[in-house]
Amino acid sequence: MSRTTPSRPVDIESVFPELAAHRRTATRLHPRPGVPGHHDSSVGGPLLWPADEPWPVCTERHRRGYGERTADVRLSRRILDEAWSRVPAPGQRPGPTDEEGNVLRSFKRARHAPSLGDTDPVPLLALAQLFRRDVPGLAVPARCDLLQILWCPFDAHHGRHEPAVALRGRRSAEIGEVLADQPEPEVVGSEGYVPASCLLDPEQVVEHPDIGRLPHDVRERIDAWEGDEDDLDEDAVLYRSDLSVAPGWKAGGHAPWKSTEHVDVVCPCGAPTDLLMTVASQEWDAGNRSWIPQEDRATADVMGANVPTRITVGRWGSMNVFVCRAEFTHPPRLILRG
Repeated sequence: MSRTTPSRPVDIESVFPELAAHRRTATRLHPRPGVPGHHDSSVGGPLLWPADEPWPVCTERHRRGYGERTADVRLSRRILDEAWSRVPAPGQRPGPTDEEGNVLRSFKRARHAPSLGDTDPVPLLALAQLFRRDVPGLAVPARCDLLQILWCPFDAHHGRHEPAVALRGRRSAEIGEVLADQPEPEVVGSEGYVPASCLLDPEQVVEHPDIGRLPHDVRERIDAWEGDEDDLDEDAVLYRSDLSVAPGWKAGGHAPWKSTEHVDVVCPCGAPTDLLMTVASQEWDAGNRSWIPQEDRATADVMGANVPTRITVGRWGSMNVFVCRAEFTHPPRLILRG
């Protein structure tokens, strides 16, 4: 199913023509539960990884044996999904059975891999892969048509509270035998680092910058146009939530920011960076419902509809991945919000 973002409730460039100079095209990825293959753009699916290429590992110092078993996370989700999709028999309550409840209660955070030292290599977890055919303008090297994203699922890297992210740009036609059994870490720091298997429905949309990235005089005029926050009703159209940055997983476009951030993201080499993609905890929330695709509106309030990937970044925030404009192979810069 293709997904269609509704037209913006206001043509903001007709109100503020100078915003046209800041317009960017983003590709909303619209991940939804599915069973992708190696040759699909996906979140949480198998990567088109060469069989003769070593799988990347993390050796940065941090605790890696304590957390949740990756297999337990996947099994817990499967039990809960099946339990809540069942129609209960007469006299039975909905949800997990007593037996399933016992299994779920057995899954606990613990030191499940006590033999792992703080610098022992652990395999990265496959997060997503994108083909240029699905994402026009994908920011990968010119000869490449495939981007693969992996991460170490512990938030203790680079001296900051964040995962470690690795990127691979490839020419898919040059990949011969594909690695069948792709490694995963035995333990993850949080279940929110384990992506559910999702296919993508990419869609290009026009975005404008977060208000904090605009010139001061334009911000003031937008504030005046929006009116006093205390006088707004629930149907009010706001630049911040309705007319600037699309929510959810996307490639390119403008980054969502906290109100206190708005920094210029520069590669350690000194070169400027470009926003490669945004990894989001939610596809929409109460503040940006105008972005809900037409095809999802009937089920938008169903439990879990806005969290198809099961990823949680921070406290239901997002992770912006920036890449060096001069050299793609330089380590990506991450900005987490929320």
